[in-house]
Amino acid sequence: MTQPLLTVNNIEVIYDHVILVLKGVSLEVPEGGIVALLGANGAGKSTTLKAISGLLKAERGEVTKGSVELSGQPVHELGATEVVRKGCVQVMEGRHCFEHLTIEENLLTGAYSRGRVGAEVKKDLQMVYDHFPRLYERRRSQAGYTSGGEQQMCAIGRAMMARPKLILLDEPSMGLAPQLVEQIFEIVRILNKEEGVTFLLAEQNTNVALRYADYGYILESGRVVLDGDAEALRNNEDVKEFYLGMSSQGRKNFREVKHYKRRKRWL
Repeated sequence: MTQPLLTVNNIEVIYDHVILVLKGVSLEVPEGGIVALLGANGAGKSTTLKAISGLLKAERGEVTKGSVELSGQPVHELGATEVVRKGCVQVMEGRHCFEHLTIEENLLTGAYSRGRVGAEVKKDLQMVYDHFPRLYERRRSQAGYTSGGEQQMCAIGRAMMARPKLILLDEPSMGLAPQLVEQIFEIVRILNKEEGVTFLLAEQNTNVALRYADYGYILESGRVVLDGDAEALRNNEDVKEFYLGMSSQGRKNFREVKHYKRRKRWL
């Protein structure tokens, strides 16, 4: 068995001391793996990632129960800067590039936690350009004037510049054309295989995510309701019907998907 790089133990998250968002979420991410965190909008996927990365405090949220461990060390009480230094970086939903900086300047900000720019940083910059040749072509362009796909590549490349063990990738397919979505996920697979980076993906596009992930967790209303190997989840009848719009009778139309004919087995 591969040693878990990340372990989330039965965490509860509350915003503003009153709004309970996560209700006992537990998951594991093995070192060198790709794990998908799936669910509809509002299920708690982004909150789970922020609980891991230390970004909850910026939004008046806190982990009130449970623990988050990275390489066996608790990190749920650390700030985001300390979590990055321990090797965990989050790529936020919506990309959030520095629009007034060039692509290359954006990438170099990812190495800020490593100190002065030296030979190692320049080597890593070249590594990012090797994986993202489009970024090399646009390296002198202001990030705000690049396409959504280029900004997503920039955000992932910026995370790679911190030399992370684990990247938390939040909704990488949001706002992108299907062809670009496939390209982004293919890059994730290459970074995982060639650079040894572990990924935890929060994604609504269940179909694509389960084709690239090794394992998946499905969240609903702040709880994990189903988990398993990606292939097993793809073949699960409940997942097919409620997340892929398909059933044993074939693809369902929008009206049938919205008005479920049977209850989910986990409710």
